[in-house]
Amino acid sequence: MVSLQDSHSSSNHFPPHTRNFYSPSSTKIHRQTGRSMRTIRSNIYHDDQSRNSFTTERSSFVSENLTDSVIDMRLGELALRTHSSAAKSASSDEEFLQLSQAFSDFSACSSDISGELQRLATLPSPENEPTSEAEPEVPEEPCQGFLQRENFSTEIIESISPEDLLPTVKICVDGLQSPSIAIKQSAAAKLRLLAKNRADNRALIGESGAVPALIPLLRCSDPWTQEHAVTALLNLSLHESNKAIITNAGAIKSLVYVLKTGTETSKQNAACALLSLALIEENKSSIGACGAIPPLVSLLISGSTRGKKDALTTLYKLCSIKPNKERAVNAGAVKPLVALVAEQGTGLAEKAMVVLSSLAGVEEGKEAIVEEGGLAALVEAIEDGSVKGKEFAVLTLLQLCTESVRNRGLLVREGGIPPLVALSQTGTLRAKHKAETLLGYLREPRQEASSSAL
Repeated sequence: MVSLQDSHSSSNHFPPHTRNFYSPSSTKIHRQTGRSMRTIRSNIYHDDQSRNSFTTERSSFVSENLTDSVIDMRLGELALRTHSSAAKSASSDEEFLQLSQAFSDFSACSSDISGELQRLATLPSPENEPTSEAEPEVPEEPCQGFLQRENFSTEIIESISPEDLLPTVKICVDGLQSPSIAIKQSAAAKLRLLAKNRADNRALIGESGAVPALIPLLRCSDPWTQEHAVTALLNLSLHESNKAIITNAGAIKSLVYVLKTGTETSKQNAACALLSLALIEENKSSIGACGAIPPLVSLLISGSTRGKKDALTTLYKLCSIKPNKERAVNAGAVKPLVALVAEQGTGLAEKAMVVLSSLAGVEEGKEAIVEEGGLAALVEAIEDGSVKGKEFAVLTLLQLCTESVRNRGLLVREGGIPPLVALSQTGTLRAKHKAETLLGYLREPRQEASSSAL
């Protein structure tokens, strides 16, 4: 996935804003050595009853009046509270926390980068690739300031407790139900940002009723509203308790819809959201039954490099159960997977071989791999692939040949014995063992093996 800074839905869509409740450059915040974040926050954000009236009147600001002055006023007040507290004593200026530069960098620690989810599937992380579609024509953003001022947003969000952000979250949740597409888009974008880095914010938003309000936006005709909504749900799904909230609200079918109809970024983020939900075992069957696998195969064929990696990782996780293996084979996954085995240097070959190894666990998968030229591709991977690629290739060949005399003969005709002998001598410990086992099968007299093979 891409960060807000790189997405179509970020600053490209929000023109510069002149109103300035708070400028990070005008107020320096310094950290005194030895003081904890919690202590400083408690000093900065102590109760101010004179400002609490905002929370009780929040509903009056919703609908067409959901502007930058509403949300920025709340966050601006919290920021100015820090500023005014510091102004009370000249000596206290040096005591405030110097916020980390990482908090104002949208490219760091971003949960809406799909690569963060790859570790969950025990595969290497994908590269983060910015997209470059043309800027769309959209209505003027009614809440420009909150996202437009990036430093303002990150510094304030990272230093405010969830309790102080609750009124802002509630305004955004109400905004998701506005009749205005522009307001829905703005509200979804803000929830996406709030859920981006912090687990406590994800929990807060999940408990606020945002999920049922975000799901209808997955079918929104406006592509950027859809993109904000699917990315917000992805970010929220990273919090364990939110997974059940998202699935129970009926999000899976709508995520599959995004996977079929969304922008390139939306499709990638939908794939990663499904991957996150698939970490709950019982969801794997539901995701497969809802039709997720054919559009994942389409993304595997026609997506960007990042999209292909996201599709591979999600397929890998879903195909740990037999029904989804069969669905993937029937959806035509084997042919593009075999083609990707030859793409050395992109990080795709190893992942493709892992998925092929999974599909070889069902009989129709084995047949499809052989029919699509998989034996030759895997032999080439043993000759020229990476260290890990060679391990995956010999493992898949072993699965294809253990119980099939026919496949052993085809492997011999593809010239498989010399590279297997070399691998048995120079490969990793695991690769050596698999290569020696496979060579043992290839050396068996065909008539002896046939009694236990077919």
